[in-house]
Amino acid sequence: MADKTGPTALRDTRPTISRTTWLVIVLLAFVGQVAWAVENNFLNLFVQDSFGASLQDVALMVSASALTATLTTLFVGAWSDRVRRRKVFVVAGAALWGVSIIGFAAIQGISDALSPDAAQAARMGVTLTIIFDCVMTFFGSLSNDAAFNAWLTGVTDETNRGRVEGVNSAMPLIAMLAVFGGAMALMDVGDDGTVTYDYPSLFVAVGVLVGAAAVVAGVLMRDSHPAPTVEQAWLHGVARGFSPAAMRENPVLYLVLLGYCIFSTALQVFMPYYVLYLRLPYVLGEGYVFVMAPGIVIAAVFTIFYGRRLDRLGFERAVRLPLALFVAGCLVLTLLTSVAGVFVGSVLMLCGYLGAVACFAAEVRNNTPADRAGVLQGVRMFMVVLVPMLVGPWIGSAVSSGSGAIGGFGVVGDGFTPSSLIFLAGALVSLAVVPTLAAIGRRRTGGR
Repeated sequence: MADKTGPTALRDTRPTISRTTWLVIVLLAFVGQVAWAVENNFLNLFVQDSFGASLQDVALMVSASALTATLTTLFVGAWSDRVRRRKVFVVAGAALWGVSIIGFAAIQGISDALSPDAAQAARMGVTLTIIFDCVMTFFGSLSNDAAFNAWLTGVTDETNRGRVEGVNSAMPLIAMLAVFGGAMALMDVGDDGTVTYDYPSLFVAVGVLVGAAAVVAGVLMRDSHPAPTVEQAWLHGVARGFSPAAMRENPVLYLVLLGYCIFSTALQVFMPYYVLYLRLPYVLGEGYVFVMAPGIVIAAVFTIFYGRRLDRLGFERAVRLPLALFVAGCLVLTLLTSVAGVFVGSVLMLCGYLGAVACFAAEVRNNTPADRAGVLQGVRMFMVVLVPMLVGPWIGSAVSSGSGAIGGFGVVGDGFTPSSLIFLAGALVSLAVVPTLAAIGRRRTGGR
C-alpha cells in the first residue's frame, strides 16, 4: 500500500507555523549561533592575546568545551523528556548563558587581582578561561542544543521541517558574518600591524544580546508539551539512546544519523582550515573576506529556499542535489586557486554543505520518537559534532603539506599550511554517505 502520510499527501492540509513561533525560531537560532560563533572564532584569540596561551592550552579548552556540550545535551535532553517541558530550559538556560558570556570580560581583572606576578596571572587567566568556557558551554548547550532543538522537533512536523531547517541550517554562517562584521568595529591594529580586539566589549555585547533573547522567548514562546516518556529511570533513558534495542526499534533514524555523521566528518576534514587556506598568499590572501562573504550569503539564500523543496520531495530525493554540489565544490577548490575558481568552488561547497545539513537535520526530526526528542539531541550531538570533530581534522592535517602541529579539534600550530588536497579528502569521505542512503531506501521499501 502506498504511503499516505508523507509530505506530498499532506501538502494541501499541512499545518502552518504561526508568525510568533517563526519569530522565536529565527531569534533563538540566530542569537544562539552568534554566541557559538564568538566562542569558536574569538575565544581562542582572546586566551592567546590576553594570556599567551599555548597550542596545548587552546586544544584543551576546545576539547573540554566539546565534551561538555555533548554530555550536557545528552543528560539535560533526557531530563526535559521526563519533566515534559522545554521552555523553562530554553529561557533559564539562555539567561544564564548571557551572564556567563559577560563573565569573560572580568577574567583579566580577576587573574590580576589573585596573582602576585605577571606569569602567574597569565597562567591563572588561561585556567579561568577554560573553566568559564565549560560553564558557558553548559548553559548554552542546556538552552540551545538540548532544549531548543527538542522544542523545535515538537513544534514542527514532516510537512514543514524542511522550511524550518532551511532557515535553521543557514544561521551558523549568517551569524558568522554578523559577528565578524561587528568585531571590525572593535578591532585594534597595532603599530606593527598586529590585530587585536576589544574583547571585554565584545563579550558584554553578545552576553546582553543572548540575555535579551531569553526575555523575548520567555514572553513569546509556547511550550511544545512533549509526549510522556516510557522510561522508568532517567539514566536508563540516557543509556538507551545508544543501545542496540533503540537502533532496532528506529533503524531509519540511526541510519540517517550515521549518514549525518559521515557527512559532518567530511566537512570537518577541511572546514577548520578553510579560512587558513583562503588566506594563503597564493590563493586569496587577506582579501579572502570579499570572496567568502558573498559566497555565504548565496549559500544561505539557497538553503532557505531549498528547504521548501525538501518538504515536497522527501529526504532521499532532496539530499542528492546538495551532496552533488558539495562534491563538485570540493573538486573545484582542489583544482583551482584563481579568484573566480575559489569563488565558484566555495559557493558550490557551501550550498551543498548547508543544503545537506538541512536535509539530514529535518529527517532526524521526522524519525525522532515523540517521547525521546530530548535525549536524542544528545545522541545527535555525539554523532554529528563530537565524533566528526575528533576524526575529521586529523584527516585534513594528514593530507596537508604543512609541518605545523595539530593539537586536536582542528587547532593548528605555527607553520601549519593547509593543502588544497583537504577538499579532495572531504569529497572522498562524503561519498561514504551513498551506501547509507541506499540502506535507508531499502528500509523504506521493506528490504534488508
